[in-house]
Amino acid sequence: MQRSHLDRRALLAAAGLAGVTVLSTRAHGSVTLSPALATQGEGRTLVLLQLSGGNDGLDTVVPFGDDAYRRARPTLGLKKSEVLALDDYRGLHGALKQVRKHYDAGRVALIEGVGYPEPIRSHFRSYDVWHTADIRGRDAGDGWVGRLCDAAFKDEQNPNLVVHIGGNVPYALHSTSHPPASFVNPRAYRWAGGEAETEAYEQAGGMQPERDEKKPKKRAGESSLDFLRRVLADGQSSSEQVRRAVAAYRTPIEYPTNDALAQSLADVAALVNGGIGSRVISVEMGGFDTHTDERTRHDQLMRTLDAALGPFLDDLGRSAAGRNTLVLMFSEFGRRVAENGARGTDHGVAGPMFAFGHGLKGGLYGKHPSLEKLDDGDLVHTTDFRSVYATAIQRCFGVKPEKVLSAKYPLLAFA
Repeated sequence: MQRSHLDRRALLAAAGLAGVTVLSTRAHGSVTLSPALATQGEGRTLVLLQLSGGNDGLDTVVPFGDDAYRRARPTLGLKKSEVLALDDYRGLHGALKQVRKHYDAGRVALIEGVGYPEPIRSHFRSYDVWHTADIRGRDAGDGWVGRLCDAAFKDEQNPNLVVHIGGNVPYALHSTSHPPASFVNPRAYRWAGGEAETEAYEQAGGMQPERDEKKPKKRAGESSLDFLRRVLADGQSSSEQVRRAVAAYRTPIEYPTNDALAQSLADVAALVNGGIGSRVISVEMGGFDTHTDERTRHDQLMRTLDAALGPFLDDLGRSAAGRNTLVLMFSEFGRRVAENGARGTDHGVAGPMFAFGHGLKGGLYGKHPSLEKLDDGDLVHTTDFRSVYATAIQRCFGVKPEKVLSAKYPLLAFA
């Protein structure tokens, strides 16, 4: 376990300003949940898995049957014998054996050629486009999940409605009204605040004149002290429920114990089944910026990904809540078609997106981009990523996607 120090950012986060909660090992008494917290567990859960760094889609879903692929990648290109063929043209990377098992069972939708117009090859700027579902990035306001919560859960105050497991909260979850809970280790997730921290919070978290619209607002007739107590209680309620859910969860499924992604997904399964009302849960896996020595690095990434996803999908199948969960896996962009001189690939544009779940319609969706008709060496996207978001928004939450995405996008049939 680790204990974190409370700084200004952490205190603001607890108040819902930065979308980050605080880690500590200091004990608190039990917390009584409001009826809203106890009943908000109904409905489908959306899990977001981000592959950060720009996953090489052409070596994840491999067009082994395309001569242009072999010409562009004389040393990196995978042979038919090295992939798990889905048809005569494409196959999954050979390490994705458990993913292939779930694909054959109809639990994997593979959406090809996903991207957006006027693509950006900068990691951080492309993150912002994906996280806001808007080419303007953060200038567009809240993240797309934040806007989804405004549309679907306007009056819901459950602090566990949106959860991120990991150290860096993605901007997709940024919300001025429904900030996410965030932690690395749910067993050590607690709010702690003594006299000094409380004094610091009073200076940073809303006790001053409200000049910033993004600050949490005091309710009518609510004193500053009551406001502070309410915000702290939200943090305590969140951490108490998360710890209980994870501690109480029992599964016969074995996850790799020496891998952070696998353990994070095990925690996701616990939260899905914990009845604490989490409707969006986010996880991140890094390491995909493979400019050099890609074959060795990407092969290992695929092995790690498969070892984590396999038991997680098995685990979800054990319960009604798990079977009612949709998982979206994406990366901020793909890689260039041609390998570079360092036996790696550079920043590209379009790539595949995956949807996993026991209640979806598996198979191939979209159209594989042409490897002959390139845009300055890059694939041209054939599916806008916001169509995937729109499908999840409508199917999981019953919200009209245009309320969240500010435009209509064609829905896909996987959910």
